[in-house]
Amino acid sequence: MLYCSTRGGVRGRDFREVLFSGYAPDGGMFMPETLPVLSPETLRGWRGLQYPRLVVEISSMFIPAQLIPRDDLEVLVGEALSGFSVPNVVQIARLKDGLSVLELFHGETLAFKDLAMSCTVHFLNYFLQKDSSRAVVLVGTSGDTGGSAIQSAKGLPGLDVLVVYPRGRITAVQEKHMTTCLEDNVHVFAADGSSDDIDRPLRRLFADQNLVRTHSLMSLNSVNWSRVMVQIAHFFYSYLELTGVEKAEAAADLPDLEVVVPTGGAGNITAAYIARQMGLPLKLVAMVNSNDIVHRTVTSGDFSMATSVTQTLAPAIDIQDPYNMERIFWLLLGRDGASVKTMMEEFQRSHRHTLPENHRKLLSEVLVTGTVSDQGILETMRRCWEENQYEMCPHTAVGVWHHYQRPHKPGTSRCYVATASPAKFQAAVEKAGLPYDPPEAVLALDQLPTRYQNLERSPDWCKDWEERLREWIRLVSRTRKEGGACYAQAP
Repeated sequence: MLYCSTRGGVRGRDFREVLFSGYAPDGGMFMPETLPVLSPETLRGWRGLQYPRLVVEISSMFIPAQLIPRDDLEVLVGEALSGFSVPNVVQIARLKDGLSVLELFHGETLAFKDLAMSCTVHFLNYFLQKDSSRAVVLVGTSGDTGGSAIQSAKGLPGLDVLVVYPRGRITAVQEKHMTTCLEDNVHVFAADGSSDDIDRPLRRLFADQNLVRTHSLMSLNSVNWSRVMVQIAHFFYSYLELTGVEKAEAAADLPDLEVVVPTGGAGNITAAYIARQMGLPLKLVAMVNSNDIVHRTVTSGDFSMATSVTQTLAPAIDIQDPYNMERIFWLLLGRDGASVKTMMEEFQRSHRHTLPENHRKLLSEVLVTGTVSDQGILETMRRCWEENQYEMCPHTAVGVWHHYQRPHKPGTSRCYVATASPAKFQAAVEKAGLPYDPPEAVLALDQLPTRYQNLERSPDWCKDWEERLREWIRLVSRTRKEGGACYAQAP
C-alpha cells in the first residue's frame, strides 16, 4: 500500500512517511494510490466484531505488516482505545421512530476525535521509539481536535505538541481541555481569530519544506491520513450493527445504510465516502450549520468562503474551509491530480471556485446536504429530549435535524453520528431548556491551573503568527536536543 498526493506531484510514499507529514510537499493531501474493495463474504465475517477489532481490520489494509506487524498493530490499537468509558469504546443509542445515534464521544475529551487521535498518536510513538527520534506536532483546532491531540500526546518524550485555538469561539470545557495541561511537551496558543484564520499561517509553515524536514514538523489535524483511516471504522461498525448484512450473498444484495454526519472540516464524511468506495452501500448526508460552504457546493457548485466565519451554537464545525473536500474531489474526479491542483490552488488564492455543472452533478449523486440554523439546533435538542429523554450536543443536533425534516421510512436503515458529549456545551444545553448535569471530570477542570500564550491580532497578523509559531518550533526542537524544558526558557 503506497500513497500519493491529491494534486499529482507526489507518489510512492509509504505509511510511515505519510503518518509523519502534514500536507504533501505539492500542497495536496495524501491518499492511498488504490483502495481495497471488500466482498459481502468479508463483511458477513466481520458481523459482531467489537469496535477495536474493526479498527485493526481496517488499519491493516493500509499499514503494511513490514511497517507495523499485525501483532503489534493489535497491541497499539488496544492500548489506544483502553481508556474509554463504555465497554465497546463506541455505542449506538436506538431511540424512537428509527432514530439510531452512533455515540463516538466516550473518550477523555468527550469528542469523536479521541478515537482516531489516540490510535494515530500510538502509531507515531511506535515509530519514534523504534527509531529513537523526535517530532513536532502543529495543530490548528476549531474546538475538539486540540484537546484530543494534547490528551493523547501529553508526556510522551518523543513529541512536542503546539496547538492553536480561536479565543472566544469555543466553549469553556473545550478550552480547558487544552489550557489545563501543564506537561512540558504541550504548548498552547490562543489566537484572536477564527479557525480558518489559524489555518492560513499553518499552511505556510507546512509549505516550508526546510522547516518541515529540519524539525520533523507534522500535523494531527484530519489533514493526516491516519486520522481519516481510523474514522473509516465508524461507518463499518454502524453498517454491520444496523443492517441485515448477514443475509447478503452478493454485492447487489447488500442493504443500504444512510449515514448522517455533522460536517466542518469534512474528515468524517470523507471517511464515509472512502468506506463507500470500499464496497459499503452507504447513502451519505453531510449536515452543516450556518457556515454552509459544503451545502452550497453540492446544491449550486458555489465552493467559496463567506466573508467571515459565523459563530454558532456548534462551534467545532464553524469552518469555511472544509479542507478534506479535496480528498472527495480527487476520488470523484477519478484521481485526476491536475484538475484538483487547479481547483484547489484557485480556491486558496481567491477563496472561491465554481464547480463545473458536470462536477457538481457527480458530487450531488454521492452526497446529500442540508444547513441548520441555531434555532433549528435548539429545536432539535428539545424535541429529542421530549420524545426520548436523550440529550445531544449541538453538533449532533445539526445531524439529527435531518431526522425530523425527513422522517425515517420503515424498512430502511439510517445512522446519525454523535460527535461530542452535551457536557462540553453548557450554554447550548441550557439555552435549549434542558438540564445540564456534567460528569465529575468536567467539573474538576474548573479547579485546575491553566497555561497558554496569546496570538494577538495585528495589521499583518498572518505573518506575525507564522513567525511566532516558527520561533517556537525552533525553540522546542533546540531545547529538547539540549535536554531542557521549553517553558523554562520561553520569553
